[in-house]
Amino acid sequence: MKKLLLGVALGALAVNVPAAAETVEETAARFGIRQSVMDISLSPSGTKVAFIAPGAEHSEVLNVVDLRNGGAIRTIISNTEQNGDLDDCEWATETRLVCRLYGIGRRGSVLLPFTRMLAINDDGSEVLELSERTSDRQLYFRQDGGDVIAFDIEGDDGSILMTKQYVKERTIGTRLANDKDGLGVDEIDVLNGRSKVAEQPDPMAQTYVADQDGEVRLKVRQLSDNRGVLTGETVYMYREPGKRSWKMMGEIIVDGKPLKEFEPVAVDGPRNVAYGYETLNGYSALIEVPLDGSNTGRVIMARDDVDVGSLIQIGRQKRVVGGTFQTEKRTIQYFDSELDALSKALGNALPNKPLVSIVSASADESKLLLIASSDTDPGTVYLYDKGTRQLEQLLAVREFLVDQKLAKVTPISFPASDGTQIPGYLTLPSGSDGKNLPTIVLPHGGPAARDTWGFDWLAQFFAARGYAVLQPNYRGSAGYGEAWFGNNGYRAWDVAIGDVNDAGKWMISEGIADPFRLAIVGWSYGGYAALQSQVVDPDLYQAVVAIAPVTDLEYLREDARAYTHYELRDKQLGSGPHIVAGSPLQHSESFKAPVALFHGERDVNVDVRHSRAMADRLKDAGKSVTYAEYDGLRHGLRDSKVRTEMLIAIDGFLARSLGK
Repeated sequence: MKKLLLGVALGALAVNVPAAAETVEETAARFGIRQSVMDISLSPSGTKVAFIAPGAEHSEVLNVVDLRNGGAIRTIISNTEQNGDLDDCEWATETRLVCRLYGIGRRGSVLLPFTRMLAINDDGSEVLELSERTSDRQLYFRQDGGDVIAFDIEGDDGSILMTKQYVKERTIGTRLANDKDGLGVDEIDVLNGRSKVAEQPDPMAQTYVADQDGEVRLKVRQLSDNRGVLTGETVYMYREPGKRSWKMMGEIIVDGKPLKEFEPVAVDGPRNVAYGYETLNGYSALIEVPLDGSNTGRVIMARDDVDVGSLIQIGRQKRVVGGTFQTEKRTIQYFDSELDALSKALGNALPNKPLVSIVSASADESKLLLIASSDTDPGTVYLYDKGTRQLEQLLAVREFLVDQKLAKVTPISFPASDGTQIPGYLTLPSGSDGKNLPTIVLPHGGPAARDTWGFDWLAQFFAARGYAVLQPNYRGSAGYGEAWFGNNGYRAWDVAIGDVNDAGKWMISEGIADPFRLAIVGWSYGGYAALQSQVVDPDLYQAVVAIAPVTDLEYLREDARAYTHYELRDKQLGSGPHIVAGSPLQHSESFKAPVALFHGERDVNVDVRHSRAMADRLKDAGKSVTYAEYDGLRHGLRDSKVRTEMLIAIDGFLARSLGK
């Protein structure tokens, strides 16, 4: 099999020495640089690949590979805008790509996320903005630059369906001002940018879903009050094949029982059914409903121990072929018999890379792009040809970690203080005996998320530096059903943080952790958990690292006031004594362990004031705290240089704090 070597220079970050001889700077460089393949797409013919890779520091580059010409990599465009990321590119035609830019703007003190769409030839020429241009007459800032919901409309080469946000304009001094408002759909020619209206705008529309034939079949409306603030109510509408009128999706009956909150997300046009989610017996299940007005559905995928996670859709028409669930490891259940057989064959061909995902396909699905990975392998991109039954190795997802020995990840469970078994993942340093180690508890963000078995760059960095790492899926995590999610990790913060602290206690009781060298590290809600653990048990951890953390629940509520999701955030947090009790900012005097804080200045998920205020309160209380802030960066700190510097700083902080 042929291997294409990724043409992204690590520059000063790159090292070519055995891992055992690496300095912390060299190890941090390997794990801190963003992954080599950030997004990838296969052309309609299956003969070309386009992928986004990291450039220097915060930048991204778009590369094209012609598989017929020796696999040479050509960089066709570079994005160096710090406040905007190139995060998705797909082939619209055999020679033209459609790409999305995601950025964060600012209006006064309010951060405004926005997207913009552009088309570009595969040689980098003829760049064309597809999103509606901003006008000085607009009554508000257009944030949504559109999403492609269908390719190859009516067989026309280069015609796509893309959502469009209409913004009303001032009428003073002109008769040409736009008076429409809301989300609609346009049919756009990506070759010249010409467009025509496919769906008139709806002020409450959140998204539209098209079928394989390019017909818009679903419309999702989010209701709002007279201030434009979302109420949390969602209405689903559908069309019958070939019809233009919208119908309200009524009560769905499955096995003689009405569903409470069916959420359709995809349409199979040829079969005339919608796929969606519903909670059954406390767990999210996948339901199929005919779009014929009968409103009688059937369960096609359900579990009695975990939620059904996501649909698997492939190809340019986003054909539904399966679903996923996560027990200890991710499992894909294919509805398509051919893909089910292929999945089993790939499992035999790649026994050391059991996590296999189809990420793109040719127009006829005869060629598939796959990414196969494991806990100790960040992933490899393969091209599978159904005709020849050949599997060709193309790209390493993290080229700079190729041939590096990574630490094995083991699913475990540990008892919480009330006896509940808490699932999690334990990573031990390669070559260690797993006893009396410097240890890190690493709670995930969200809190409506979960950790999964596989490669994790933070956990692997710490393991490479000699730490044992435990990632607990505390109560309040998603994926384990309604009862496990409970009242969420904010209202029921005491349960979630109790589980996180019990993770550390278990590591000590098992003899894995040296009780005097135990730290906690977290990002986002994980950072909140790290800080709040000090409020609950200030003697447990000897060091606390919080990246982009929530520090005050009332801050979190007020941060949402300028946005349409304020009511949703307000309901999530609730009111009562848990707001102050669950805010580490209000309890700085409780801290005993030194704290290191890191935050991006343009973080729209968790405002930077959370870390600024926490650092000030800890200093005022005479506590040990360090704080690093990064101008222009968002919640994920998507900058290879910054991530590398942060890892070096965290390693030094932990070494000083734990006496390692």
